[in-house]
Amino acid sequence: MVKIYIDGKKYRVNPLNNLLQEFLNLGLDVPYFCWHPKLGSVGFCRQCAVKKYQNKEDINGRIVMSCMTFAEKNSIITINDNESKIFRKNIIELLMTNHPHDCPVCEEGGNCHLQDMTVMTQHFSRRYRFKKKKYNSQYLGFFLSHEMNRCISCYRCVRYYRDYADGKDFNVYGSNNNIYFGRFQDGELKSEYSGNLIEVCPTGVFTDKTHSKNYSRKWDIQNAPSICIHCSVGCNIIAGERYNKIRRIENRYHKNINNYFLCDLGRFGYGYSNVSNRPKYLYKKNNNKFQDINKFKSIKKFFKIIQNSSLVVGIGSSRASIETNVALQELVGVDNFSSGMIDIDKKCTSLILKILKKGNIKVPSLKEVESYDSIFILGEDITQTSSRLALSIRQALKKISKNLLNFNNLPYWHTSAINNFKKIKKNFLFITNTDKTKLEDISDFSYEANPEDQAYFGYCISENLIKNYSHSNNLNDYLKKKSLYISKILLKSKKILIVSGSHSRNLSIIKSSYNIAYNLKKLGLEVGLVLLTPTVNSMGLEILNGKSLEKIFKKVKKKKNSTLIVVENDLFLSFPKIYLNFILEKFKKIIVLDHQLTKTVKKADLVIPVTNVFESSGTFVNYELRAQRFFQVYDINFYNKKNSIISSWKFLNIIKSKLDKNSLLINNLDNMIDFCIYKFPIFKNIKKSAPNSSFKVFGQKIPRSSHRSSGRTSLRADIDVHEIQSIKDTDTMFSFSMEGSLVYKKFSSCIPFIWSPQWNSSQGWHKFQKEVNGNLLSGNPGKILKFVNNKSKLNYFKIFFKHYIIKNKFFITPYYKLFKNEELSQYSKIIRKKNKKNYMIINKIDARKLKISNKSRVSFTCLNEIYNFYIKYSNHLALGQIALPIGNFKTSIFLIGKEIKDLKEV
Repeated sequence: MVKIYIDGKKYRVNPLNNLLQEFLNLGLDVPYFCWHPKLGSVGFCRQCAVKKYQNKEDINGRIVMSCMTFAEKNSIITINDNESKIFRKNIIELLMTNHPHDCPVCEEGGNCHLQDMTVMTQHFSRRYRFKKKKYNSQYLGFFLSHEMNRCISCYRCVRYYRDYADGKDFNVYGSNNNIYFGRFQDGELKSEYSGNLIEVCPTGVFTDKTHSKNYSRKWDIQNAPSICIHCSVGCNIIAGERYNKIRRIENRYHKNINNYFLCDLGRFGYGYSNVSNRPKYLYKKNNNKFQDINKFKSIKKFFKIIQNSSLVVGIGSSRASIETNVALQELVGVDNFSSGMIDIDKKCTSLILKILKKGNIKVPSLKEVESYDSIFILGEDITQTSSRLALSIRQALKKISKNLLNFNNLPYWHTSAINNFKKIKKNFLFITNTDKTKLEDISDFSYEANPEDQAYFGYCISENLIKNYSHSNNLNDYLKKKSLYISKILLKSKKILIVSGSHSRNLSIIKSSYNIAYNLKKLGLEVGLVLLTPTVNSMGLEILNGKSLEKIFKKVKKKKNSTLIVVENDLFLSFPKIYLNFILEKFKKIIVLDHQLTKTVKKADLVIPVTNVFESSGTFVNYELRAQRFFQVYDINFYNKKNSIISSWKFLNIIKSKLDKNSLLINNLDNMIDFCIYKFPIFKNIKKSAPNSSFKVFGQKIPRSSHRSSGRTSLRADIDVHEIQSIKDTDTMFSFSMEGSLVYKKFSSCIPFIWSPQWNSSQGWHKFQKEVNGNLLSGNPGKILKFVNNKSKLNYFKIFFKHYIIKNKFFITPYYKLFKNEELSQYSKIIRKKNKKNYMIINKIDARKLKISNKSRVSFTCLNEIYNFYIKYSNHLALGQIALPIGNFKTSIFLIGKEIKDLKEV
């Protein structure tokens, strides 16, 4: 740290940072546009001008751009002299000469960085009296609106989209006063991270089209911190609601996970929460028709069904919270509880948990992933399955070590200089998958093969590391050469990351990944291992050690009078319809708790409508075993008291207390978490992951709504003119109100929205950080779970492979697309519209043998069911493999690895 002088006051600052960053760290407000914490400095906009003096004798000084100037020792700076203030005011006036000044109709109004900076520079008069430049805006797809007339040419969008996210279909065109930021022609943006343009852009050029359809101003939205439910990464988000609808999702900064950016699935996949056909009332089936009943009758009916059953089986879900799954297990008993996974999913997840528990290999966060210089991805298309991780891997490939920066006198924030240097320095990425992936544009080697061959290739590399080359001799010459090359690179690297997971549903791939990491660590190298699972809470659910679906169904065959309880799980996504219908007929009664109208719900005798992730509070555990809390955004029953929607764990606890008179009713989240810890001590860090419900700041809870919230007293005026009392939240530290303590910067890990004086937009995260890009003031939310008394270690896996070729046969392998495989997002209207056509992928060579033309419609038989798809050719898909969108409503997970028969063009 060095001392500098700002406006006559002495401060201690980090000399490695630029002046602008240090101003923000010190809480000093200096306007800027082109600078961004993750995009660095380029000095385009000239808005962050300050005056710097050579020494104490210098009375004139010179204007410098603070984002491009080192925080040097003994620097003398002034921010508030007249010349600097006039310069900044004039710059923003010039930037806005062609701006339409349409704040009242712009969707960014009240959430706009341009508005904040205009007020900060005290620019309020419009002297430009000439005709303004007008642009035609573009169609950019289902999720983004484009209004080019609002652009101030800060270049942030193109620097983010092309330089940071490596997008290819967006650029800047023209020159001088005729600059255009967009696509070469209208069309949907191809990047999985395009939604971040909404928050990166300091104006209203890019806005959220899904929010536009249910628009509310920022200050009228009720918010809560939440967790993205769509993959195992568990990104932090802010969810906003108005009139019982989720209006938008914003990024919630977490230094170690998503940082400033989300993937598009996390940002736009919330539509399932707003569907109109969701179960809202308690239903019982009568003569094959559902009729609603009240809560008291439903509890009585539930109680009666269980009492009259010889066996009660409970099926949990990895999209349900830890608390819900523990409550279900407690109700039905450990022996009768299923995790809701099919056998292969259960085995894969169990193996991953075993590796995390006993492998003693570091599991890096997304932030740490960016520091690795060699990465090997085995059997995962992470751009589609865990997209935010793929964005971090892209940064890792561009990363330049601090030693190299220092050696070449390059400041880490000088974007232009570093971009030039990146062309010389190279990190390494190697990939195996069944088909080409979107990371192939930056990979050094990609190998497309069936899962077993991928696993064997990985196993050969693990053996090469310890100089056992016998297995590589079974590879062809090209693959043998590549396996030796990859081994050589890994051994020379400073930090190596191995990424794999269970999406291919192949145990050998996971074991081979661990073997590579194991041998690298044994050789004394620094290695990290990321093993991905299909859903947000797969790891948390596996800790409960429930049975697989196949095992639990076998148990039912021995009992005649059985009852099935399914909680937040659509079993038809796991099994084909014919098979599952046969199984379900063996149950006398079926009870389903869910918040979506699934195929399983339609089979139920009793339906209990429950809350989703935005309507309840609980805990998820991500791929690194990080326990993270999500919090209720709104009360789903606020506008309609006839609704009977309740949190799953609360309803299950009510039934348990009725069945067992010795058990106490657990109706409070803090008590439920205590019970989870009592049953599974590994969960003890859940209590440390967020404050409890008694937490207050100066005697007040934290408000979910802004103090500027309008119309609070008339929210239910169309229902009843009498204003009802605010709902009391007994589960969390938040209040359902605009009233509460606004002094919560020190408790920033649980802030429900971003606002600070002069900083209304989402650019104001530095007000809640210890330093720019650093930890939040009260630390980052979530805690890693630690295994108790874990002394045993996992050894190297010996894997046995079968080498055989089956001619003229085709087997199903999964392919993944961001919006095609995850269950909940598929209930969204806009995503259903986006996914109108379901297609399967086949290698062009296989297609020609079968005389199937590209984009034609085909049919095939598998497990006695007929399937219809449109076909797509691939030049890379492994021969003999037919790739289907597994997890889609048409294709169950059980199909993976099964043989296809009668594949023909319709």
